[in-house]
Amino acid sequence: MAISAAQVQAKMKTSYMVAYTMLVLLLAQEHVKVSAVTCSPAQLSSCVSAITSSTPPSKLCCSKIKEQKPCLCQYLKNPNLQKFINTPNARKVASTCGTPFPKC
Repeated sequence: MAISAAQVQAKMKTSYMVAYTMLVLLLAQEHVKVSAVTCSPAQLSSCVSAITSSTPPSKLCCSKIKEQKPCLCQYLKNPNLQKFINTPNARKVASTCGTPFPKC
């Protein structure tokens, strides 16, 4: 039984949507205050497409990364978030936004 290219693409799109949904749900669960910044990974939801694909980050994504920068080490310590945040694409997005990835 051969799988057509359309079926492969449909399965890939479904996989990306599942990953995107999981990331948004995980981000929405976290919410902690650090100094003047309220740490909420959900604030980074505008960056999901840039992190999970080769889409360049939006201005909103970059502003949210800069806003959430004091929280990034905390997010990296969370095993549920780490697998999304500690990736080459996430590092590339942060770099593109002019926010160096933290050394925790």
